[in-house]
Amino acid sequence: MKNFKSLLAFAVVLFTLHGNAQELTFATDTKSRIEPLQLAISYQKTTNLIFPYAIKSVDRGSAEVLVQKAKGVENVLQLKAAKDSFKETNLSIITADGSLYSFVLHFAQQPTTLNLELADKPMGYEPVAIFTREHDNQQKILTASEYVSGKLKSIRGPRDNKFSVGMGLNGLYIKDNIMYYQLELRNKSNISYDIEQLRFFIRDKKKSKRTASQELEQTPLHIHGNVTILHQQSTQYLVIALQKFTIPDKKELIIQLMEKNGGRHLTLRLNNKHLMRSVSF
Repeated sequence: MKNFKSLLAFAVVLFTLHGNAQELTFATDTKSRIEPLQLAISYQKTTNLIFPYAIKSVDRGSAEVLVQKAKGVENVLQLKAAKDSFKETNLSIITADGSLYSFVLHFAQQPTTLNLELADKPMGYEPVAIFTREHDNQQKILTASEYVSGKLKSIRGPRDNKFSVGMGLNGLYIKDNIMYYQLELRNKSNISYDIEQLRFFIRDKKKSKRTASQELEQTPLHIHGNVTILHQQSTQYLVIALQKFTIPDKKELIIQLMEKNGGRHLTLRLNNKHLMRSVSF
């Protein structure tokens, strides 16, 4: 009887050790999770996300969310709803230090947070903006933009029209590794066109409806012309200076003009054959 009790006690200890070993193995094999942050954005207000390092990649889960890097700044991302209300979606950002930031986005008429700094220091402790390194003299870019704005139409570029409002690419020029896009904006209607946003980004030509939209923003170095309003029955021209680049296979450059509080959004699609027509000056 004594031997039986000793054997039973030994079996209990062995079972306990085996269970603990399984728990330890499970804990070791479990991968670290990055829990997304909850963030509300609205249609009428812009939300600013401030990162400690330059933004290298942005992936939004829905086209109903507008995203752009703040002009001339590498580490500030601006968010806004494309319409009044949208279904819950997500946003992923990768910064220059290799960090991944994940957000679940909700719609709110009056979001409680408009400026969110993703760093361990309190807001205002030191300057938060990381400005783009400029390799070209800004005055040269301004002078070149003015020169291109006076050029006549040089190519038959893509065009888009909606409800008597149109946008087209009239010319593409290059100098000192800077590309200058000459755009024509035309409003033949009796209703003025308030410009919400002008974006340049590279994305896949075709994508599955189940995949997230992946876009690589191209931040202008300078915009020459009026990007606030296109008056009724008028035509105006813009010159946008961008750092030189080419477009990977199966991707395209999108030029998107968004109307504020309206639906006359315009889109131009460019590929490498358009960029190869750039005129050197």
